[in-house]
Amino acid sequence: MRTRPASLRLPPDLPRLARRATLPLALLLTVLLAGCGKDPAPFYQGYVEGDYVYVASSEAGRLDALSVKRGQQVSADAPLFTLDATRERAARDQASAQLAAATAQLQDIATGKRPPEVDVSRAQLAQAEAASRRSAAQLQRDNAQFRIGGIARAQLDDSREQAQSDAARVRELRAQLDVAALPGREDQRRAQAAQVDAARATLAQAEWTLAQKQLGAPAAGQVFDTMYRVGEWVPAGSPVVSLLPPGNIKVRFFVPETVVGSLKVGQQASLRCDGCGDPIPVRIDYVSNQAEYTPPVIDSRESRSKLVYMIEARPAQDVATRLHPGQPVEAMLQ
Repeated sequence: MRTRPASLRLPPDLPRLARRATLPLALLLTVLLAGCGKDPAPFYQGYVEGDYVYVASSEAGRLDALSVKRGQQVSADAPLFTLDATRERAARDQASAQLAAATAQLQDIATGKRPPEVDVSRAQLAQAEAASRRSAAQLQRDNAQFRIGGIARAQLDDSREQAQSDAARVRELRAQLDVAALPGREDQRRAQAAQVDAARATLAQAEWTLAQKQLGAPAAGQVFDTMYRVGEWVPAGSPVVSLLPPGNIKVRFFVPETVVGSLKVGQQASLRCDGCGDPIPVRIDYVSNQAEYTPPVIDSRESRSKLVYMIEARPAQDVATRLHPGQPVEAMLQ
């Protein structure tokens, strides 16, 4: 039987020593493998975007005053800019005067003649009544004289005609007084009322045009930019100030084709970005149904994994100011 050289002989307790050395190594590998098995939460790259509000006037004019500057925070209805309004103020004053004239004319038609005019008619009636009384008395005397043959029939006829004429004049003036107390004809009043409505509409239009020369902020937000300087001519419809309200700040990030099917509008997510501090909660309000990138061949599962879909989410307004358009972010789904 062969024997090993002394230098090659193994100690009899080698198996036990090997087992003792292997046990800590196995424990170390187990811990390392367990640590490698915990994958971090997946995140998706994206960026911040803003829906700007461009404030413009419907009227052209020279920029007289610019009340804000870039980066300034403004409240709702805060004045932004003023355009020259000399022509618009003159048009407003003219429309106001025309409305006053039309209203006065309508009131005049509704009230009949003025009191002095009515007094003149009453005086004329008094004169006519006196003349009628005199002619009636003369007619009575002439009738008595004619019966005794003191006057000719021709003189009696003249007296009768004069009495009838004076009585007719009295009836005429009384009728004129009754007419003077009446308002204008109904058709005339309706026509004048329509003139008043037209003048009132013209004044409203002039006031609206004048108001377009001085605009305020439609909502609270940050002044992102100003496009004109004081003294420059601003064409109609050209924006002078751009605003970014907190509610118009949104985030766009992209998820793979394997994830988009599980997302829905209203789902919560959170954002991380450099210098933002704590994660910012957002709410998904749009899930695109169109891929941002389509490879030439989409037959294989590997090709489909290249598809990405755009997701839009909005933060709450109280934390939206921590985000800035163009800023890169990392989105984590919940």
